[in-house]
Amino acid sequence: MPKKVTSKKVVSKKNAVAKKPAKKVVKKSSKPVRKPVAKKVVSKKAPVKKPAKKVVKKSSPKKTTVKSSTHSVRPKRDQVPPPSQETIDMLIKKGQQRGFVTETEVLYVFSNLEEYIVAYEDFLDRMDGIGIGVIEMKEGIIGQQEDREKLLDQIRLSKEKKRFDLTDISADSIQMYLREIGKIPLLTAEEEVALAKRKERNDREAEKRLIEANLRLVVSIAKKFVGKQLSLLDLIQEGNIGLFRAVKKFEYRKGYKFSTYATWWIRQAITRALADQSRTIRIPVHMVETINRFQQIERQLIQDLGREPLPEEIAAEMGEEVDKVRHIIQISQDTVSLETSVGEDDEDSTLVDFVEDVKNVAPNRAAALQLLKDYVRDIIKDLSPREQKILEMRFGLLDGVSHTLEEVGQEFDVTRERIRQIEAKALERIKDHPSIVKLRDY
Repeated sequence: MPKKVTSKKVVSKKNAVAKKPAKKVVKKSSKPVRKPVAKKVVSKKAPVKKPAKKVVKKSSPKKTTVKSSTHSVRPKRDQVPPPSQETIDMLIKKGQQRGFVTETEVLYVFSNLEEYIVAYEDFLDRMDGIGIGVIEMKEGIIGQQEDREKLLDQIRLSKEKKRFDLTDISADSIQMYLREIGKIPLLTAEEEVALAKRKERNDREAEKRLIEANLRLVVSIAKKFVGKQLSLLDLIQEGNIGLFRAVKKFEYRKGYKFSTYATWWIRQAITRALADQSRTIRIPVHMVETINRFQQIERQLIQDLGREPLPEEIAAEMGEEVDKVRHIIQISQDTVSLETSVGEDDEDSTLVDFVEDVKNVAPNRAAALQLLKDYVRDIIKDLSPREQKILEMRFGLLDGVSHTLEEVGQEFDVTRERIRQIEAKALERIKDHPSIVKLRDY
């Protein structure tokens, strides 16, 4: 009952003094001794309702609990939940596609930013770890036209760098690959036998399980071949090909583990790839193995003798002939480009400037040979066509290939002796030719 009396008193007093400041109304309403005056004012100013509503809105915080029964309760600001993880993931996915997110998008997701600062800071740390930037808004959507063009150029360049910069891709790919295969559990001997039995019934899922469980074995073997002109990723890929073949050929009835059997196939696939791809000029696989054995023996002899071993010493150690060792030394050399620069001071000099081309004739020699051909052609011009043809075939004056008496005789359908007689007669006539003096210098 005392609460109801107090509420009437407050309403009536506020209705009576609607035009007065709120402070005075609060002071008078807080005094309980003005009860009779409140009744008189209610009787006079009861019809005035509009000012009463305004005064009620401006009432002091102490009396707001009185009106709580007639107005809906507003939610407290500290109760606003942060954005859901699904919404944040969608924003991050959009940023990964474009390379950035805008401030408007961030503020749209984090609408009440002051209520969940910790969640917002975690979001920024996550964006920074992924490499997604937040674009500051200026005017319009992305700012002025010049700013927009600069931004687009930066985004385009960043995408091109990400697409064509392959320096870090190899290491990242290896780490991702190792992380993925590390999640696959290894197989026990019983599981290998069970999968091998299923594989014999053409169960593709069993083959896949055998392959995936032994991918770490391929990596461990491929690491031993690093530094031989093939990257680790290429070595792993070639080793995986050998693993596929090992799965096809595996026979569990012989009692050995699959890893023991697969090791040989993996090593063979990697060594074949090195033989086929690591050199400019391909060397057969068996010769590659011989070269490897030669290099091991050579290194051992260098340590024992303290000097470069002779071919005879290497041949005695290998049990091979000296000529074969010299042949191995020759083919085991690396291919060097003729465009390799020579010297430190003169950068314009290349190796091709110092290597003799023995296949091509020197210019002075080529000119002398051309003059000789012209002189011979002038001399044999005075012979009969039959004699000219015989001399051209016998000495290879046309195609550089000399023919035997038998071959020339078959061409003219005569005996070898007859061809020899015609040739001797033609040479006698050439010796008496006036221009024979020109040929004495040759």
